Amino acid sequence: MYIPIQKNQVPYRFEILLGAEPFEIEVRYNADFDFFTLDLYKDGEALVYGEKLVYGVPLFVDVFDQRFPVLQLVPRDDAGLEERVGYANLGETVFLRVVE
Repeated sequence: MYIPIQKNQVPYRFEILLGAEPFEIEVRYNADFDFFTLDLYKDGEALVYGEKLVYGVPLFVDVFDQRFPVLQLVPRDDAGLEERVGYANLGETVFLRVVE
């Protein structure tokens, strides 16, 4: 499963079920350095601000907290040709994949 990112709408926030749990994700873009970040919320509480999307690296991998999603979110492309996440390739060749 992929989480569609509407890069032309940033910054924006949306609700999503990850596993059976509801979360909110806010997407932001840093145009100066061409990268995206995510803020994660649960039950209206901010769990993390500014988690950078790094190609092939699961989001929130350094956090050991029961409030966070059990599923991993990993920015990647299925062909394995990309090396980074930027405005030009997010949603085109690189997608935010949900991994169980």
